[in-house]
Amino acid sequence: MKIGTMLHKFALCLAVAAAVAMSALPDAGAQTTKQVKISTAAAADVGNENYMVSWIIATYINSNSDTLKAQLYPASALGDERTVVEGMQLGAGATMFVGGTAIHNNFNKRMGVLDLPFMWRNYDHYHKVMDGKVGETLAAEHEKLGLKVLGWNDSWGYRNVVTTKKAVKKPADLNGLKIRTIQTPTYIAALNVMGASATPMAFGEVYTSLQTGVLDGFEHSSAMVLTGKYYEVSKYITLTEHLFGPIVSVISKKEWDGYTEKEKQVVAAAAKLAQDVNRSLSVQRDAESLKKLKAKGMVINPIDKTAFFRAAGPLQDQLAKGLGAEDLLKIIRETK
Repeated sequence: MKIGTMLHKFALCLAVAAAVAMSALPDAGAQTTKQVKISTAAAADVGNENYMVSWIIATYINSNSDTLKAQLYPASALGDERTVVEGMQLGAGATMFVGGTAIHNNFNKRMGVLDLPFMWRNYDHYHKVMDGKVGETLAAEHEKLGLKVLGWNDSWGYRNVVTTKKAVKKPADLNGLKIRTIQTPTYIAALNVMGASATPMAFGEVYTSLQTGVLDGFEHSSAMVLTGKYYEVSKYITLTEHLFGPIVSVISKKEWDGYTEKEKQVVAAAAKLAQDVNRSLSVQRDAESLKKLKAKGMVINPIDKTAFFRAAGPLQDQLAKGLGAEDLLKIIRETK
């Protein structure tokens, strides 16, 4: 082969290689996609409140933003709840978290006032409180901790005691039962004052612990019992309605601060839509879930809560004082 021909072919190869390399480079004018990782401990089922809120937020973002890409991580796929929230404070791991306010008590103890036992009169009472000064105050305090509140959502039903082998028909039946609850002082105190032996545990460990007998039961809303398939490892639901278990949607402040104004508007609108839909379905979904659980073979028992209410007032005062939230409890009680 002649030298000139060889040089020509070599030059041609270089040109092709250069063209391929250039095509692989990002377009300077192209928009960078930001990942929005939405974490929840709930199962991937829109029949439960946490996942449905997460799903609406993700769907809205993906339908209304060219620069944000939301992805769901249900069933604690990114780690247990506390670990996820801790990471978000640092701007690592999850971008958003949808779950009960109880886990947030570990970061701002004043938020524990939302989880005091036998305090919320009904859904309207909760909405008025959270859409007012209490919600604004706690959101502002949380933002200083690196967590921005995007929405205050409903639990689809009050939390009830669920047991595996022993039916709880009267308060004394709870005595000594190992009942799983959230790892926060407020929840632990509430279960203990009811006579149970409160057993704090990560939510992801509950199913197996019920199955193996490590726990005698746990407490949660009917929707979560249904979608988590806890009817497979438990038999009885007692309508204690001891805690409401508010749900909050939060985003990492570090992630939020990195968004453009347009991106912030999309995320805020997504959370507001999810909150509105969530609240509109609360009563209906609670009733539907209880009906479905009964059809699955669970036995649902009422209980006289007089003794619980009698003990609740002093306990609320005691816990609120320890939380430094007496001012917030006063507002909650006075809200009509």
